[in-house]
Amino acid sequence: MFIEPQISKRKSNNSGWIEVICGSMFSGKTEELIRRLNRARLAKQKLEIFKPALDTRFHDSDVVSHDENAIRSTPVQFANDILLLAGNSDVIGIDEAQFFDEDLPEVCEQLARQGKRVVVAGLDMDFEGKPFGPLPSLMAIAEFVTKVHAICMQCGALASYSYRLTENKATVMLGEKTEYEARCRSCFIEGTSDDK
Repeated sequence: MFIEPQISKRKSNNSGWIEVICGSMFSGKTEELIRRLNRARLAKQKLEIFKPALDTRFHDSDVVSHDENAIRSTPVQFANDILLLAGNSDVIGIDEAQFFDEDLPEVCEQLARQGKRVVVAGLDMDFEGKPFGPLPSLMAIAEFVTKVHAICMQCGALASYSYRLTENKATVMLGEKTEYEARCRSCFIEGTSDDK
């Protein structure tokens, strides 16, 4: 269970940090992001939430989980746009981090150095089981990394892979249950070997 960090009273207010929530499709990454951000809002902290502009699956601007929980956000084209829009917020939320450019880790570092809590959610692996976008770098520099898991849609075991059900080979392909399913390592390997 993740215990949200608290700023020590002995530390200055410039003590920010980075949290990464990662995992496969259908693992609850966005649900966990929304939960943490709602708790910050209840604590009357100032929030700014961002998502990549290309992700319009559920809503043009809101961050929406598969369970249809939503929170207001600002769609942005580039990671550096977040620096311009973060303002005087205490907490920055970033969803679908894998779709951002490689500047995202440095952007998150700058925000943390400004004393902000930065909570990032995204896929850690692409449909081929390879590290995805800026997530590996973010995981390396984060103070807290939470890997969430789905249930394998083939056998019911713990799933950490996103198996693509279509023939599309593009790394970035927005999709849902008709395009992807969560799989355990064994079922993922079996499926990818069948595809060859």
